[in-house]
Amino acid sequence: MLEPSHNDELPVIPGKRYFTIGEVSELCNVKPHVLRYWEQEFPQLKPVKRRGNRRYYQRQDVIMIRQIRSLLYDQGFTIGGARQRMSGDEAKEDKSQYLQLIRQMINELEDVLGVLKS
Repeated sequence: MLEPSHNDELPVIPGKRYFTIGEVSELCNVKPHVLRYWEQEFPQLKPVKRRGNRRYYQRQDVIMIRQIRSLLYDQGFTIGGARQRMSGDEAKEDKSQYLQLIRQMINELEDVLGVLKS
């Protein structure tokens, strides 16, 4: 059985536009204080901030957090190594991000198919 730290075991990202820090924490299996810390360490992670400095994350933020999480927890990168990997050439996107997007799309299409069949 896989450990829950693997991204394959994480829940499907719902089809919402914005997510609170609590929702992202659950979707990515990362504590909120860790998400706030990663914001300081990874410049590309910039959630929208609204009244009261509340953070609202978008789908691409959640995918990026899952990618950071995978680099740190599953692949054993340090913060510095993960930062360097994330800030690499934008043209060569990480294969794991594409695979995650494809898995997400398959899950959403299966949900739609289930609704259509019922």
